[in-house]
Amino acid sequence: MPKEILYILTCVIGYLLGSISGGIITSRLANGPDLHTVGSKSTGASNVQRTMGWKYGIITFLIDGLKGIFACLIAWLITGSHFASLLAGLFCVIGHNWPVFFHFRGGKGVATTGGVMLYCFPVPALICIALTVAVIALFRYISVGSMLLVTVFFILSFFFSGPNTCVVIWAFLLMVMCIARHHANIGRLIHGKENKLGNKVK
Repeated sequence: MPKEILYILTCVIGYLLGSISGGIITSRLANGPDLHTVGSKSTGASNVQRTMGWKYGIITFLIDGLKGIFACLIAWLITGSHFASLLAGLFCVIGHNWPVFFHFRGGKGVATTGGVMLYCFPVPALICIALTVAVIALFRYISVGSMLLVTVFFILSFFFSGPNTCVVIWAFLLMVMCIARHHANIGRLIHGKENKLGNKVK
């Protein structure tokens, strides 16, 4: 089978995997609320944590992170190509943000992006994750830590990629998607109304 067809296949697989929402699965199994109607109306781990508690937030985070890893791994197993893993990971994040199974209403892609980053470039990803955890612990703003995660990763991509133009563009797209999905958080941060970690949704 031509490699181009395999690349398209991995993109489709990545998107469909991304469209499986960890938050919605967790909420339904726990008889929780419709995440589209509570809190930030996001299906991501942050909204699950604020509306259902830490346990379910962590479960959601793990599901969403692991699907990013699996998308990249499956792409590599099919093609043997790291580039295919990059594509599958990117489309997995797109699927998480705009899932075909849930009327294209998803999360902000942070956990899934972290999983994709961790699979494709583990060392710089771990550096970014450690920095993100430190910032969130210090300032208690998940949104700030999330946007810092993808921004620092993009900056580091100029160094760990060689630089490879494809990798830099890939990291840039991950950053843009994440920051764009946090547009409401940015507005709340500017006006001092952003919720801190551990607070109930206002």
